Amino acid sequence: MTTRRTPWVLSGVLAGLAGLATSYATAMVLTIRESPVVAVAEQVIKLTPGAAAERAISVLGHWDKPALVAGILVLLLACFAGAGLLARRGWWWPMLVWFALAGLGLASVLLQRAAGVVDALPVVVGLVTWVTVHSALTDALHRGQRRPELESHERRVFLMVAGVVAVASVGIAVAGRFVGAGRRHVEVSRRLLRIPGVTRRQAPAATSLGLPGIAPWETPNEDFYRIDTTIALPTIEPDEWSLRIHGLVDREVTLSYSDLVARQMTESWITLNCVSNEVGGGLVGNARWSGVRIADLLADLSVSAEADCVLQTSHDGWFCATPLETLTDDRDAMLAVAMNGRPLPIEHGFPVRTIVPGLYGYVSATKWVVDYEVSTFADAVGYWTTKGWSAEGPVKIASRIDVPRSGDEVAAGEVTFGGVAWHQHTGIDGVEVQVDGGAWQPAELGEVPSVDTWVQWAVTLDVGEGDHEVRVRAVGKDGETQTSAIARPDPDGSTGLHAIEISAS
Repeated sequence: MTTRRTPWVLSGVLAGLAGLATSYATAMVLTIRESPVVAVAEQVIKLTPGAAAERAISVLGHWDKPALVAGILVLLLACFAGAGLLARRGWWWPMLVWFALAGLGLASVLLQRAAGVVDALPVVVGLVTWVTVHSALTDALHRGQRRPELESHERRVFLMVAGVVAVASVGIAVAGRFVGAGRRHVEVSRRLLRIPGVTRRQAPAATSLGLPGIAPWETPNEDFYRIDTTIALPTIEPDEWSLRIHGLVDREVTLSYSDLVARQMTESWITLNCVSNEVGGGLVGNARWSGVRIADLLADLSVSAEADCVLQTSHDGWFCATPLETLTDDRDAMLAVAMNGRPLPIEHGFPVRTIVPGLYGYVSATKWVVDYEVSTFADAVGYWTTKGWSAEGPVKIASRIDVPRSGDEVAAGEVTFGGVAWHQHTGIDGVEVQVDGGAWQPAELGEVPSVDTWVQWAVTLDVGEGDHEVRVRAVGKDGETQTSAIARPDPDGSTGLHAIEISAS
């Protein structure tokens, strides 16, 4: 029985994979950002409750999206196999599966931001492929069922057709990727781009305490954390990018990339951190951002007195509501075009993203930003706010021990501890370290150019033999001492003191 089922299962799986391949290739050739599978994955992300999303991020980290796509593909393979088995009962039974999957893909595609008729073409191509290829594969199997004396011959025919389909599917997918990549040229455009006013200054020497193991004060672009909801990164040519600013303003404007970079450029060292960062976590980094101050842009448009937020929207449809005050005060909230002296990496928002010191990214740091609607919190709501997170996200004071690592064995006697602390747009006034619940000892701080960056700290303490718990806390320039009360990241950021356990001998 199992042997007889295998060709039917194989027919469904091969037809399904062929449809995915032609659908993907069509999306690449048409330079559509999202294939139907990606569109479904992003709809799953949008519909996932906030607590579940937070759990996925904490458990899987940057593997959360690949795991989601892998899970969807596994479910699809099961559906393909089921369609193959249903074909034994008649030609129209598998149609229920193919049309249901196509309907799900079409709905997901059309729900994407600014989707049009062209975006539906990959789904149509995939559906036609499913139906056509599956019919071709199962014809031989049906003939073998009707005429047992020809079963061996028809099975050879089936295997030959199946082999051709498998090879063709791989070829189509690879060709589609090659053609699509050739038409984009976005990465090439980014590498060749020279932006007036962007410099490549090194980090100030006094910011680093020179202790090996501490996170570098300037986070390299390739090491900077990445958290977003997109599966397929938007790839936008600079000359195709624009930002519309509208809503509660006297004058609406649409800026092109050349309009933006022609304005006065601001460069600032700014630390960003994700609201999902656990106590002692690594979802934080510091870079020199170059861009145009948002306050200057909005000042030219005469913002209405009733406005209190700006609803930002990304090219991929993600959105957040940012307090207007944080965009118009003295901080360097900006439309950033460069990171550490180079055009933004694609994964960090190329060609333009928003940077707002002192706010968690979920209410401010919109990558691939294309729309600003000046509005009110009564009328505007952010993506994560709809999932239970707070409407405003000021960063909380935090500190971390980088060396030694928890679980390390050290030599008894003088031990040097070090790490980083941050409280963007407030600043760090001091860092203190405690061993085994004893007195808090002040640490040395590196220098920083502004209150919007993190600071390195280090302290050498006498540690006796045995096991020890070491904790750290920061004190802000406003006098606030980091709390020991433990809170989860949701709804507005984690709290608690980072602690490590070491053994001295």
